[in-house]
Amino acid sequence: MSLFPKIALRPEVEDYLRASFKNEEIVTALGVQEAERKFETLLNHLSHPPAFTTVRVNTHLASVKHVEDLLLEEINKQFNGLSVPILQHPDVQDVLLIPVIGPRKNINKQLSEVIVGAHCGNAVLRGAHVYVPGILSASKFMKAGDIVSVYSDIEGKCKKGAKEFDGKKVFLGNGISELSRNEIFSLSSPLTYVKRGIGIRMTEPVYLSPSFDSVLSSSLFLQNLPSAVVSHVLDPQPGEKILDMCAAPGGKTTHIAALMRDQGEVIALDKIPNKVEKIKRNAALLQLSCIRAFCYNGTKALGKAENGQGGPPFLPESFDRILLDAPCSGMGQRPNMAYTWTLKEVTSYQPLQRKLFTVAVQLLKLGGVLVYSTCTVTLAENEEQVAWALRAFPCLQLLPQEPHIGGEGMVGAGLSVDQLKQLQRFDPSIIPLKDTDITSIRDARREDMIWLANKDCIGFFIAKFVKRESF
Repeated sequence: MSLFPKIALRPEVEDYLRASFKNEEIVTALGVQEAERKFETLLNHLSHPPAFTTVRVNTHLASVKHVEDLLLEEINKQFNGLSVPILQHPDVQDVLLIPVIGPRKNINKQLSEVIVGAHCGNAVLRGAHVYVPGILSASKFMKAGDIVSVYSDIEGKCKKGAKEFDGKKVFLGNGISELSRNEIFSLSSPLTYVKRGIGIRMTEPVYLSPSFDSVLSSSLFLQNLPSAVVSHVLDPQPGEKILDMCAAPGGKTTHIAALMRDQGEVIALDKIPNKVEKIKRNAALLQLSCIRAFCYNGTKALGKAENGQGGPPFLPESFDRILLDAPCSGMGQRPNMAYTWTLKEVTSYQPLQRKLFTVAVQLLKLGGVLVYSTCTVTLAENEEQVAWALRAFPCLQLLPQEPHIGGEGMVGAGLSVDQLKQLQRFDPSIIPLKDTDITSIRDARREDMIWLANKDCIGFFIAKFVKRESF
């Protein structure tokens, strides 16, 4: 059942997205009404969190069973003895699934209110506490230790430091203030750590998920299920040389290295310096030594001579496998109650993705594998890119994917039925939103819960190619 309003989009962006999901082929197959219903279902799903929290075990350091046991203890402690099952995914076996309980509708709202930004609010809906930078407004007399109600400013209209806010807001749950209003907003506070630490510790969230702040940080990585599937589809092997072209923050990079048993070479690129540092920190935290991260623009990664230090640019046909988890419009991310980008911004990614893809094809060895993925739901950035790639590069051939737990590709880009079957699209509009309580979790069959986890996740897309001849 829908608790929040559907995701708010600019009218021109909603029309653009509707055109994809009601293209001629879809309408012919489903009919106008069913196509519209599926589109509205998608918009509702995007404003709500997925049905499961997903963590990937760092199998380089720990077994899945060991981490599962530790995680059960941690969740039992966080949930005050409430027993929630943890499921090992049968097809992605280094992934653990934790059911999300909610929405919980019997939470009493408090007079004292805290307003947080939309990005912070999205994190709270997935189990995070409220950190000080995300707080926009707090009631005038709020003190440390007060029980407060937390709301998300989904339209971005609350001014920093406000004492009250009457704009459009969504209730996220209750928590205990770790700091007073003055400590949160005082510019002269000598406690610089205050500006980064927890401001509100959530005690009664609308959606109950565990917090992973400093929890088993070297043994697990918080990651959406489709994002974990990608590295398995790439199927990296020990001793290979692999390129992650757009790697930050390093979740897939470290997953690739772990699947290779830290044997071989994983090159990670990103053009933003602080993001590259994040990749390096994650690699160090997970104790993976085969990763080398460089601050470099992937569109310029092809060179005519070797670097001499093993970094970019690279000679043609240098890599056994390449992951292009491309920059995209991000319209599959959940939860997201307000998507503020303009149509110009949304459509700006297709040309960039094609530049990166062209470089990737040239850097790939004969017989090498290229995996293209996005966390968006648009036809233009997904199936249309595959159709373009197959026309532009006759040397490429689509490959079946393993595991394949998502749906097939979406019609409308001119791909054949067989080609669509080789793609993997995670589309949450397939199923209606549903409430989950502890009783329904305990009564559910394991296979039904796995099925739900595969469907009720973020929007995502994966295509896998092999290079049959030189470009």
